Amino acid sequence: MLNELFILAKIKEGDIKAFENVFRRYYSPLCWYAAGITGEMETAEEIVGELFYLFWKDREKLQIFRSIKSYLYKAVCNEALQYCRHKEVEERHREYVLATDTFGQGTDPQRDLEYEELQALIRHTLDKLPGRRLRIFEMHRMEGKKYAEIALALSLSVKTVEAEMTKALCTLRKEIDNYILAK
Repeated sequence: MLNELFILAKIKEGDIKAFENVFRRYYSPLCWYAAGITGEMETAEEIVGELFYLFWKDREKLQIFRSIKSYLYKAVCNEALQYCRHKEVEERHREYVLATDTFGQGTDPQRDLEYEELQALIRHTLDKLPGRRLRIFEMHRMEGKKYAEIALALSLSVKTVEAEMTKALCTLRKEIDNYILAK
């Protein structure tokens, strides 16, 4: 434990070699651990990569009282479980939409009209987004790219991509809420 405290102190001081040693030691086992939880190696690699990015970025503020290993495994576990909960909610929503969606089937002209209005509202709202925010939204939602891929492609941090997506979604949610309230 004393050795780990020394390594952590070196990392907090900005010693890249100490960080690289921790990265090399734990990256693969953490990826396998996260993949065991998420069932997806690519997602696991993103989770672990983001964890190490934040570990280095916020190194001066790290509050590790046990060991680096237990801290990393707990953080990966939390992120992987959060990812699984998010995927579960998405899947339930998708199943609900598929079970109740009759748009475009000619069964209810009023619903079809409302659907078209909503689609136009969404497109109009997206067109008003700042260029970078719109591009990030399209890359994520329409092209299916992950935040890390977008960050790399646009030379941004993952946190910036997350922040822009949050802002885009808040804008959309606000416009849709206003549309629904007006109905």
